[in-house]
Amino acid sequence: MKVGFELNMQQTQKLIMTPELRQAIQVLQYNNLELREYITKQMETNPFLEVAEKKKEEKKEENSKEDDIDWQEVVEKYDDISYKSYSKVTEQKQTFESYTSKKMSLKTHLLNQLGLTFSKDWEKQIGEHIIESLDKKGYLIISVEDISKELGYTVEKVEEVLKTIQNFDPVGIASRDLKECLKIQLKDKGINDKKVYSLIDDHIDNLACNRLQDISKDLEIDIPRVQEICDVIRMLEPKPSRGFVLETDNIRFITPDVTIKKVDGEYIILVNDSNVPSLNINSYYKKMLSQVKDKDTSKFLSDKFNSSMWLIKSIEQRRQTMYNVTESILKFQRDFFDKGTKYLKPLVLKDVSEDIEVHESTVSRATNGKYVQTPRGLFELKYFFTSGVQKGDEGVSSTSIKSTIKDLIESENRKKPLSDQKIADKLKEKNIKISRRTVAKYRDEIGIPSSSIRRRY
Repeated sequence: MKVGFELNMQQTQKLIMTPELRQAIQVLQYNNLELREYITKQMETNPFLEVAEKKKEEKKEENSKEDDIDWQEVVEKYDDISYKSYSKVTEQKQTFESYTSKKMSLKTHLLNQLGLTFSKDWEKQIGEHIIESLDKKGYLIISVEDISKELGYTVEKVEEVLKTIQNFDPVGIASRDLKECLKIQLKDKGINDKKVYSLIDDHIDNLACNRLQDISKDLEIDIPRVQEICDVIRMLEPKPSRGFVLETDNIRFITPDVTIKKVDGEYIILVNDSNVPSLNINSYYKKMLSQVKDKDTSKFLSDKFNSSMWLIKSIEQRRQTMYNVTESILKFQRDFFDKGTKYLKPLVLKDVSEDIEVHESTVSRATNGKYVQTPRGLFELKYFFTSGVQKGDEGVSSTSIKSTIKDLIESENRKKPLSDQKIADKLKEKNIKISRRTVAKYRDEIGIPSSSIRRRY
């Protein structure tokens, strides 16, 4: 057996994730707001990065606009003793918030009514405690006895204040359960029929499942009368806080990353990067890089310079990738943009990646969490990637099938609603082969109850 040392050469392929590559992937998956925050952090640590100034031509245009002002006319406007605002100044102060209304929070709405209704301090103290103890639905989550112990007032006084608050706007607020909430609203509407209150107390579950025959037998009234009572109850509000802004709500405003506009029959794609600052290389540090002689300082500046150049390149590459992905989606889903939801076609990441010649993971990162503003509304880019089934030689997306199911149910005879199997049969007549279980799945996803619950007598 021969033992020895030998030197051999072997060629292998390895995927090495360099810091630059990680940064490019990171930049690609950011939306506009996240990218802006990331750029701000990078500018704090990298002296080479600076926000690009406006071009000289733009500055000249602004200066020329200022020169066009007739100052004599401005002086004449202020000759009068009465004050007159100068229009150009007021226009600059206008913001987006100036044209939007702010909804009043539920807590503020109730506290305003509390101050107008009660005059005694103990009543206001109990009322404030009750309002502070409401959950997201507007129900009281603490018992009257606990409030009595915490504040030191009798249970009767707490009940007195609570009953008054329950008749505030919205009616039924601070109820302790669903039944109490519905009964308070019935009393407010002047409904005194004992059968209605009996139905709420004893048959609320049967009402939810539309088991009208069981209710009819127990209350000894005919089914049409039961249906009338159920219709009245269904018109009531089970969540009194609906329509109001809650203090705990995390309100998110979506800024579209891409905009698709239709101009003269053609679609134009605009990548929305107005919130992203345009970056330049600082000329002072760039000049310093060529003059510095210390090795450590030179290495530091070189690293920061290369990092800044790569970041600028990554941002531009992100913009181009998002444009290409949106253009490819527009090409595949042209019928959707022209005709509507029913014409949305099945589409997967692989189709787009092959079209623009990039990896599927790149398409996934470019579409995840990004939104596009279209003539048909605001959509997440992931919305256009849907599964589907065969319709003849072509495919039809699940979103399109859901829209068709919804239309079939809206046009059905309510006395004989379509079962899932009948819906599947009607879809087969339209050359869409789909099983009953899939129909039930899609129906649940769009929030439509089963035929037994939809049935009217």
